[in-house]
Amino acid sequence: MVAVFQAPLTADAVKEKARQLGADLVGIADGKVMDENPPDPDNPRRPSDITDYDADRVIVLAKRYSAGTSRIMAWNDRHKYYNDELALTRLEEASLELVYWLEDHGYPAIIVPPTHVDPWRYRNDPDEHMSTLISLNHAAVEAGLGTLGLNLQLLTPEFGPRVIIGAVLSSVPIEPDRRMETSLCLGPECGRCLKTCPGDTVGHWNRDWPACDRYRSPHGFAQLTEHLGGILDETDAEKQKELIRSEDSFNLWQSILRGSGVVTGCRRCQDVCPVGKDYAALSDVLDDIPETTPEKEKRLGKMVEAEKAGALPASYEAQRRWIGALQTQRKQPET
Repeated sequence: MVAVFQAPLTADAVKEKARQLGADLVGIADGKVMDENPPDPDNPRRPSDITDYDADRVIVLAKRYSAGTSRIMAWNDRHKYYNDELALTRLEEASLELVYWLEDHGYPAIIVPPTHVDPWRYRNDPDEHMSTLISLNHAAVEAGLGTLGLNLQLLTPEFGPRVIIGAVLSSVPIEPDRRMETSLCLGPECGRCLKTCPGDTVGHWNRDWPACDRYRSPHGFAQLTEHLGGILDETDAEKQKELIRSEDSFNLWQSILRGSGVVTGCRRCQDVCPVGKDYAALSDVLDDIPETTPEKEKRLGKMVEAEKAGALPASYEAQRRWIGALQTQRKQPET
């Protein structure tokens, strides 16, 4: 009976509509394939965990960051945070309009925003890394938009990692895209994401996510709880008032207003990545990496040596499906 109210749609039609609404990239993943291949089997976060009825397709939308913000080198520039938050707003609006359009054609749909985490998973630890209801980076790979990089961020051929991504779940019966099987990332031989990271959180095909969160969300819940705890612990009334009037309070207040510095924050690793057709217009500013150190260079050198010897870490093996075949693995033997 439900089919009576459904208009025929194609994958091309859905993608074209998403682009008209403001998405720069669109891909479609098979929800059942994602259910069967969770990035972390111990914490699966499957599309079917969100909805029992409308998770057959995961439509992934990406909005590019403005080139001007990528050319601001300071990782903690608040104006950059604000511009990124506006781009996120545009992505969320496009996702919502796509949901309504799908539902007008008879297919219920639901948004998976890049800012929402499951509150039931919170365990009274502000420093614990909290992730979205499904991994949007992995969903984007399953939707054919790109592959994961050395620090497990999404890389796309068009914009490298300089995109914000969201998803729409729906059971609209359209053809899913194919996953890329060849890595876009140049790996440790490039290592620019590791060299530039202000928190030194990038590992060998992995990332220290709790440490990274302090930069990705510098005025987020962890800072808020610390700041409020410091105010409550201060016994001197005048010093307590000083803390209330401090720059930290001001930054937190501004972030609460618009999410700048909470849902947006450091993306220095995204800016300096050379993958993406857009990087040519950024390279004059971003080629130099002042944050690199001899220690970082040494660590990268060890990773390169290990990979040349065929000793890939367990972190790569766990994420091989989404990273893809590495450049060293693709080289053909000389004949």
